[in-house]
Amino acid sequence: MAQPETATLAGGCFWCLEAVFNRLDGVLAVESGYMGGHLQQPTYQDVCSGETGHAEVVRIAFDSVRLSFDELLHVFFAIHDPTTLNRQGNDIGTQYRSAIFYYSEAQRQTALRVIASLASGTEPGAAIVTELVPAGNFYPAEPYHHDYYEKNPNQPYCLMVVGPKVEKFRHRFPGRIKP
Repeated sequence: MAQPETATLAGGCFWCLEAVFNRLDGVLAVESGYMGGHLQQPTYQDVCSGETGHAEVVRIAFDSVRLSFDELLHVFFAIHDPTTLNRQGNDIGTQYRSAIFYYSEAQRQTALRVIASLASGTEPGAAIVTELVPAGNFYPAEPYHHDYYEKNPNQPYCLMVVGPKVEKFRHRFPGRIKP
């Protein structure tokens, strides 16, 4: 195994992203948190105010031999809507924006290529609004957010929002599910 690579992605509620990426073969660890804002050590309540500039994110450690950054991004774009500004379904606000926080020029170039490829296939007027910005400080979310879907599968939000995203992932990427 090569040295693990890190990716940090924002695409709506971090519970959804964490639940999907925890199931993706090649992912070693997923941690929910906050990135992209101006407040040091933000709390969930701070971020939910929409005034800190942070997005709900997942920081993903992955084995780049088994899973390329390109493949990771294709899953990311398949499980959220990159054409809605500051919104995923009923989750509205800058904290729910679509963003890729890159750690290297290679990640930035890969993201630009994937976005351009996807943009060529979008419907007219449905531009991809995913931000592409350098990674900054990552602030872990409070412990109760970690593995939220696994711990609360029958919670209404999990049943109505997270579960369907996990099923969408399983349907679109059956060969990429962890054994």
